[in-house]
Amino acid sequence: MEFIIIISSLVIASLIAILAKHRITVECVSISASAVALIESFVVAFKVALSGDYSPFAFFSVDALGALLMLIISCVGFATVAYSIPYLRKETANNIIGFTRVKQYFTLLNLFLGAMFLAISSSSPIFAWIAIEATTLSTAFLISFYNKSSAMEAAWKYLIINSIGLLLGFFGTLLYFTSIDPSLGNGFISWHMLTTNAIHMDPLLAKIAFVFVLIGYGTKVGLAPMHTWLPDAHSKAPAPISALLSGVLLNVALVIVLKFKIITDSVIGQSFSQTLLIVFGTFSILISALIILSQKSYKRLLAYSSIENMGIIALGFGFGGLGVMAAILHTIYHSLTKSALFFLSGNFLLKYHSAKIANVKGALKALPITSILFLIGFFAITGAPPFGIFLTKLFTFSAGITTHPVIGITAILLTAIVFIGFFKHASAMVFGEKPSEMKQEKESIWLILPPLILLILVLVLSFYQPPFLQVLIHNATLYYK
Repeated sequence: MEFIIIISSLVIASLIAILAKHRITVECVSISASAVALIESFVVAFKVALSGDYSPFAFFSVDALGALLMLIISCVGFATVAYSIPYLRKETANNIIGFTRVKQYFTLLNLFLGAMFLAISSSSPIFAWIAIEATTLSTAFLISFYNKSSAMEAAWKYLIINSIGLLLGFFGTLLYFTSIDPSLGNGFISWHMLTTNAIHMDPLLAKIAFVFVLIGYGTKVGLAPMHTWLPDAHSKAPAPISALLSGVLLNVALVIVLKFKIITDSVIGQSFSQTLLIVFGTFSILISALIILSQKSYKRLLAYSSIENMGIIALGFGFGGLGVMAAILHTIYHSLTKSALFFLSGNFLLKYHSAKIANVKGALKALPITSILFLIGFFAITGAPPFGIFLTKLFTFSAGITTHPVIGITAILLTAIVFIGFFKHASAMVFGEKPSEMKQEKESIWLILPPLILLILVLVLSFYQPPFLQVLIHNATLYYK
């Protein structure tokens, strides 16, 4: 029942947003729908922690990792809606958008959230694929939200590359179906059926299928070299949407890959899938490290940071053992921290009216609270203590040095380069003299609260996880290791 309530509330909020005549109506129904999703996600998480996989209907099923992702989607989703309200009010006050665009924004945002929930909770790989494709369609219009030529180009690039990638992923999915007797399930094939019937699959076909799935869904994950759409799309979308794209959507697609990895491993063992994840993960970190050093836009800087972090997560699952637990924790920390950083980048954009690093100077004086939070977020995302990513990187690289010493040491050096490049750009933005013509204005508390709460949550979870969360992390680690 929880899944139906979540998805239906978001769909209803989208319909009301289309028909609404007043801005307050759109905002209220959107924040209410995301609040309902947040509460119901916690209900599902508690049930999974208590009783294991939760499948109240044939079409819905959530395991421990799925429950964690539902919590991430709902937490970041609620923060995104809460941040979007004052953000779009500022945009409207500056005559950048009108009421019609606000309605379109919240309509697509609610559909985007609903599609991600459906992708995670669906018990069918076909429905999951449809939901992932739906996220592409809804976010393409959000990327081109400002109707600028560069935004339109980024949206088309995003749409074409991801559609081709997902088409490859769909072909790989169909190859897995060859292990299923057509008479089973009355045509409905679930993740559970694929897993239990994997022993009937041809090993060579399993390898080919996983390659298609990894490349296909890996495009959505943003793994290099399939990442080329990501920096453009994430930098051109409104800041709150960039938070969802980087902080949530990439992880949703990765979970689909991991589900196929479990099926593949039961046919041919873990070595094949782990090797591929290590290769793509290492290449993603390499590409990010080289480009971050010379980056000129702070939103693209955050986008390449997402590619780096997805590479680290892929390495964790590739290394196995301790690396899997580290990867799951890293997913949580990265989602919350990166979302907060994109919110803060929106504050910079509202104040300086530019996404170029060179045009943002003296932010500590112009936006003191935003700047301090941005520096905290920088240290958190690059793995400085006492934040949790420090430990997740330590555990991941420890697992790597034990099994793949060359890869592990290389990854450590590359992440050090990322830290140097990120610090160079962040310090250039925050310190120095602000433009003389810029007026000193009080920062809006409503634009500060969402990133502040997310960063506080990251700090708390770095030292303490509630018992139910510990159970979910432990069970997910055992299943996906």
